[in-house]
Amino acid sequence: MPKIERKGKETRCLEHRNSKCLGCGICVDICPTNALRTGPLLPIARGILQGDLVAIDNNKCCLCGLCASACPFDALKFTIDGENSRNMDMYPKWNHSSEIDEETCIYCGKCSTACPRDAIFMNRTLPDRKELVSGETEVNQDKCIFCGMCEESCPADAINIEKINPDSSNPSIGTSTKINESKCIYCSICRRICPQDAIKIVCTTCMYSDEIPDPQISGNIVMDEEKCINCSWCQEICPVEAAHITKPFSGEIFFEEEFECKGDSCHACADVCSCNAISMVDNHSYINPQFCVLCGACSRVCPQKGISIKRKDLNLTNVRSKAWNARFSSLKS
Repeated sequence: MPKIERKGKETRCLEHRNSKCLGCGICVDICPTNALRTGPLLPIARGILQGDLVAIDNNKCCLCGLCASACPFDALKFTIDGENSRNMDMYPKWNHSSEIDEETCIYCGKCSTACPRDAIFMNRTLPDRKELVSGETEVNQDKCIFCGMCEESCPADAINIEKINPDSSNPSIGTSTKINESKCIYCSICRRICPQDAIKIVCTTCMYSDEIPDPQISGNIVMDEEKCINCSWCQEICPVEAAHITKPFSGEIFFEEEFECKGDSCHACADVCSCNAISMVDNHSYINPQFCVLCGACSRVCPQKGISIKRKDLNLTNVRSKAWNARFSSLKS
């Protein structure tokens, strides 16, 4: 974890946090002293190498904090006397955000499953099965021959036959057939398949359907802002529009004209993309702009320089310095 600290009238510290870094190189592009460089992005993304995605040159860094302010993913932490620059009024503020409305959420779990950063955690409580179905079961142990047809056919795995090895003192292959009513759905398959008519099932769910309350689902869903990169997977996949994302950049991503993608033989862009926005379709890279955050990591690793990023606007405010504003404007090109 690269870290620089210098003491004087104030103690300034710059720290790179690899776990939050996308390898986009925005910090490298904006640094006025060329003190930053990207590491071997592709080998690290593919798990071939262990290392930092960004390196800091201690001899060149002037600890101005511009790189930390420019990183929308909070991978660079700049502090003055222990206070994070992101909490200081004099430094720029990113206005991107992610939130999930729990009042609207139905706890389907699609966002949690799709999130490429494992940033969404969901807990849900479903109603007890006894609240949904009701009925009665009975097995006539005297009639049962322990053939096992009911046990093998039960779709709910609710039947268990206690079997034994027969001997001359007890010429039987079983001792009892039991139905677990906590699993039973009263479908009557066991009754219909039993060759001895030894099972009786009565389903009362339909008879009392008007009296059975609608299933109630409860839970909670939490978004880890430390991991979230505002990729919009949760927003796009949510069936009830409970997730709302504001991205750090607006703009477009596109392939250069006459670019011939190497597809399955390369897929460097897909390997380095932290948003899972790139896939291989018909031996060619396909980029879904809905999930892209315009970080530029894919463009940086493409061996043919075939991917271009055009940022039209930065969701950034409170840039007070003209010099800094000029540096930030360079990210729009």
